[in-house]
Amino acid sequence: MSWEKEVEEIHLRRKLAKQQGGVEAVNRQHEKGRLTIRERIGELADEGTFREAGEGAGVPEFAEDGSLKDFQPANYVLGLAKVGGRRVVIGGEDFTLKGGSPNPAGLRKSVYAEDMALKYKLPLVRLHEGGGGSVAGSGGKGARPTGDPVFARSRFLSIAQVVGTVPVATAALGPVAGMPAARLVASHFSVMTETSQVIIAGPHVVKRAMNEDVTKEELGGPQIHAKSGVVDNVAKDEKDALGQIARFLSYMPDNVWKLPPSLEPEDDPERMEEKLLSIVPKERRKPFQMRQIIKAVLDKDSFFEMTKKYGPSLITGLARLNGHSVGVIANDCMFYAGAMTADAAQKLRRFVDTCNTFNLPVISFVDEPGFMIGSASEKAGTIRYGTSAIAAVMQSRVPWASVIVHKVFGVAGAAHFAPDSYVLSWPSAQTGALPVEGGVAVAFARQLAEAEDPEALRQEIEEKLAAAQSPFPRAEGFSVHELIDPRETRPRLCEWLDWVNPTRDLALGPYETTMRP
Repeated sequence: MSWEKEVEEIHLRRKLAKQQGGVEAVNRQHEKGRLTIRERIGELADEGTFREAGEGAGVPEFAEDGSLKDFQPANYVLGLAKVGGRRVVIGGEDFTLKGGSPNPAGLRKSVYAEDMALKYKLPLVRLHEGGGGSVAGSGGKGARPTGDPVFARSRFLSIAQVVGTVPVATAALGPVAGMPAARLVASHFSVMTETSQVIIAGPHVVKRAMNEDVTKEELGGPQIHAKSGVVDNVAKDEKDALGQIARFLSYMPDNVWKLPPSLEPEDDPERMEEKLLSIVPKERRKPFQMRQIIKAVLDKDSFFEMTKKYGPSLITGLARLNGHSVGVIANDCMFYAGAMTADAAQKLRRFVDTCNTFNLPVISFVDEPGFMIGSASEKAGTIRYGTSAIAAVMQSRVPWASVIVHKVFGVAGAAHFAPDSYVLSWPSAQTGALPVEGGVAVAFARQLAEAEDPEALRQEIEEKLAAAQSPFPRAEGFSVHELIDPRETRPRLCEWLDWVNPTRDLALGPYETTMRP
């Protein structure tokens, strides 16, 4: 006598579970140009590495003779896989079953995804498409207890714990609402496709509650959330989104107790780009392309920009320097002359926290004219968010290198220098309490008003003050570590990273901060 009959039923249940919502539901998913959750996992994971957890979770249906007739699986698929040769926890809603709204087993599996990541200390990938409302029926009055027991653990606890422990990368690959939307943003990197939407509640609910007639796209399409900061990046399609997740993970360690992975360098650490000598114009008010500098200094083709359209006066991203993973921040003078807006400040704080959580050294390319001014900036609370960003920088535990490319003015300039920053200055650097133009307007207002030729006097004063902002006196007073030829930037930074790398294991573990403004 054996267990062959029961084993056959196990295999049958697995087979039925893999049919997901059925042939018609899968076809509808494909007709929308979308993959199923299992296809998405297959696209992202290294071939043959996905090992599912909870294949047997779901609701069986039996025939009159007691044999298994059908099996509706949990509509959250979860398991362990390898991405780029490294183990990760990966999961997501099955939209072919009830539009991804969690059935009871699906809800439990979605919560367990964070538990697995915490238990095994592995990066977590969530691939979202679905709503947050449970489709479980109440079963009639008195048929079952309502709500979770008071002693149950909150499902939000592991969501909060995981972001402080392991890298979390998420994607919106269709309509994402409610709890999945909350999970989407509870991450270190999030990406949505051009055909996806991220919303708190759908158009019907909005119409009923707010009397607004809007579509899902108008509520939470990529054109909204690329600029709102809800997601970091927008991908042209699912393959691009999954590729961006794989790339993000390639810069990150498995958890906070490890250093980021280093690759064998393919770029000469002594490389010096001639164009760095002329990218910054001699004319003070003429803009330039900061991304050209970033790409010329860091390892070739290694810069992965994040959150480009949110707070666009600040550039943030991951890159490699001599094969080592680093975080990069820089001002973009093409937007508000690079001034720190409220959005840019919040973007900076979040990015700096991510770098500190996962032990990524930070390189800052500085062209900071100060906080954005004006009535709109005051209404946005810029000074509070900006001061909070500065506090995050001051609490940094990772190595910092700051390259003064051009301007450093006002309080906002402090956001680019951690307490122990290694500071390099280019000959194009200008520093002070205020930009020359603003300082002249304030300090010499009476003289300008009384002058026969105010414009000529303004130019004369500005030229004198600009000469006083020369970087040479700062170098003479050891206010910077070195005043360098811009072409030397890459070799100097590579050398610096070699100095600091041996001591970095002293700061491993969870990142803790105090209250911020």
